[in-house]
Amino acid sequence: MLYQNIKNQIEALDMDSISAERKTILQPLVDFIQSKVAAKKSVNLDFICTHNSRRSHLSQVWAQVAAKYYEINNVFCYSAGTEATALFPVAAKTLENTGFEVHTLSTGNNPVYSIKYAENSHPVICFSKTITSEFNPTSEFGAIMTCSSADKGCPFISGAEKRIPITYEDPKAFDNTPQQLEKYNERSLQIATEMKYVFSNIK
Repeated sequence: MLYQNIKNQIEALDMDSISAERKTILQPLVDFIQSKVAAKKSVNLDFICTHNSRRSHLSQVWAQVAAKYYEINNVFCYSAGTEATALFPVAAKTLENTGFEVHTLSTGNNPVYSIKYAENSHPVICFSKTITSEFNPTSEFGAIMTCSSADKGCPFISGAEKRIPITYEDPKAFDNTPQQLEKYNERSLQIATEMKYVFSNIK
């Protein structure tokens, strides 16, 4: 069962706020997931951006939560970057503020976080990694490009069954400004709303 604060947050998300143009962009992801569910196969989703530090992690976590909310089983969400850096602490803090249990499993230049969203579900393990990391699937996965620079700079992703560009503006632009927390939360909720929409369309 999802933690109550997270469940409340998901139920408050307004899918009517998603534009028709944006729904068209999301449709290939709906189709990919639906095809896997219909074939009774695992749904492997790898969310990719340049540094695997912000947007890709937020997308990974919210997609996993949306699958749980709509009781769509065998969905496994991953994230990666064209290069590895670190999960930006404010991204983790933004999720914690939304009701996730965030624990730091290891520290250093690239800390490893456990992000738990439900009482009896595996937490999402978050740290920065490249698309060739052994932590991620090597075949039969959908590669969701969450930033335009990764989409342009990474034309081929080995093992990806389908490549789906769903790009988001980078909240990094507001780092070290008074709007930082507000903008990270805004981006997190946009991603959450769109992942809710995607999984709400799976039959």
